Amino acid sequence: MATSLLRLSRPRRALPLLPISSLRQPLSTQSHAPSPTPSSARRLPHFLSFLAAAAAAAAAGGATVALCDSGLDHHRVGGKDSTDLVVRGERKLVPQEFIDELASFLGDNMTLDYEERSFHGTPQNSFHKAINVPDVVVFPSSQDEVQKIVMACNKYKVPIVPYGGATSIEGHTLAPHGGVCIDMTLMKKIKSLNVEDMDVVVEPGVGWIELNEYLKPYGLFFPLDPGKNLAIVGNCIFTCFEGFKCMFSSHYHSVERSIEPSSYLEDGPGATIGGMCATRCSGSLAVRYGTMRDNVINLRAVLPNGDVVKTGSRARKSAAGYDLARLIIGSEGTLGVITEVTLRLQKLPSHSVVAMCNFKTIKDAADVAIATMLSGIQVSRVELLDEVQIKAINMANGKNLPEVPTLMFEFIGTEAYALEQTLLVQKIANKHHGSDFVFVEEPDAKAELWKIRKEALWAGFAMKPDYEAMITDVCVPLSRLAECISTSKRLLDASPLTCLVIAHAGDGNFHTIILFDPSQDDQQKEAERLNHFMVDTALSMEGTCTGEHGVGTGKMKYLEKELGIESLRTMKRIKGALDPNNIMNPGKLIPPHVCI
Repeated sequence: MATSLLRLSRPRRALPLLPISSLRQPLSTQSHAPSPTPSSARRLPHFLSFLAAAAAAAAAGGATVALCDSGLDHHRVGGKDSTDLVVRGERKLVPQEFIDELASFLGDNMTLDYEERSFHGTPQNSFHKAINVPDVVVFPSSQDEVQKIVMACNKYKVPIVPYGGATSIEGHTLAPHGGVCIDMTLMKKIKSLNVEDMDVVVEPGVGWIELNEYLKPYGLFFPLDPGKNLAIVGNCIFTCFEGFKCMFSSHYHSVERSIEPSSYLEDGPGATIGGMCATRCSGSLAVRYGTMRDNVINLRAVLPNGDVVKTGSRARKSAAGYDLARLIIGSEGTLGVITEVTLRLQKLPSHSVVAMCNFKTIKDAADVAIATMLSGIQVSRVELLDEVQIKAINMANGKNLPEVPTLMFEFIGTEAYALEQTLLVQKIANKHHGSDFVFVEEPDAKAELWKIRKEALWAGFAMKPDYEAMITDVCVPLSRLAECISTSKRLLDASPLTCLVIAHAGDGNFHTIILFDPSQDDQQKEAERLNHFMVDTALSMEGTCTGEHGVGTGKMKYLEKELGIESLRTMKRIKGALDPNNIMNPGKLIPPHVCI
């Protein structure tokens, strides 16, 4: 196997952080480099801008202007027709009394160090950026500490950005207004396992891979697989996709390095349970087991005023009251900080079969995925890789796979049942011009075959090692999947940029990886054009702008078209009721132009 190509990230500092004595220094002396000045500081004060706009509107005919109209601030990212990838925001100086209050109960588990703040304010897997970084990073070790942090932030009206495994795609952990980044990585206890009830209670910092390692001896597993893990080697962090080789980037400098799964350390859980709840993630097993909202029984969260809410009991179903768990799941840290999650577990399958089949066109492959689901066959995974993705895998690993659209399946159950389902799918594939259908049952053979899918994303970077990736996803009704992928592919293939398509084809969700040179403005604009076309195509087919990556800052501009303005106003009313000071992850999820 060829050596994998990795891209280096900024080192992450280890605890302990700064001594308490240094916390009393002014923030300006803590920075290794000055924080960028918000562009808003160079414009008219906000109230003067509002008065000028109101006067202009009155002169034009007496129309009224709302404070949250997008026309008042053309530089806010996420409103309709927004194209800026750099998130701006107004940043206020954090008072020393606030820092002192945090230090009184956090001790060394907080830092004002600029490198650490910059690390937390710079997404490791996202092309989205912000002009500001957090003013302070805190590392609570208990729900009580989270509660105290949130209450202090609400008292001083300091913004909060919850922070999990640093694997988000759409700018969820940016800090455009500065404030406090709450890093949840110290809260990683598995609090209780109820084997007979098939559920587990965990803190939000537990990683999904380490959770499944813990559950394996009990014959159980948590069936969500978002596909990312972190490895820490030396003092550097690698992003690993679905548990295999790894890569990461900083300043677009590349090195060749091979990292095996044995290099993973506890410090690098990758996607964490708290972050997975916050973004309502799913993964390749969602076609059988559902998404995060289907696998959370209840959770605890600290609300913006410091109240701790538990959303339900451990009963598998309940008709008691509002479903607060589903309100918080997918809220992306805008309504509270998750401190505990009770998860639904599944039995480890007794047997599985992995199969692969090639197709002449991507439409044929998608049609087979649709026909398989309509047949009632209980597949656990249906993954589609386009010909560009297969070419990337060949280049990265020295393989010689046919460079054509490819479907991969996984079937689970008893040995007889899994084999029966496999043969039924083979018949369906043959009817749609499928070829080279192969399946394996031996553990080593399955692992080797499934690695083709698991290594897909990092292999894409091997095609353009010094490029950045604009990674986007959409989801459409299953019956429209073939049409949506085919329409998008025509534009992607005509583009001068390298574009790869990977799909969770069993539930209509597909991803595009668009590789572009970040130093070339025209390439970045072309990547954004392709992204917009793909989303617009999905929305025109009654789909969604994001199937599993979430909204963050990157997908806000599409929400009005998808959900309608009344839905967004309802969301904003809920946000305003729970968070009147707008401290919880401001500037995310709800577009800035939405008024109530």
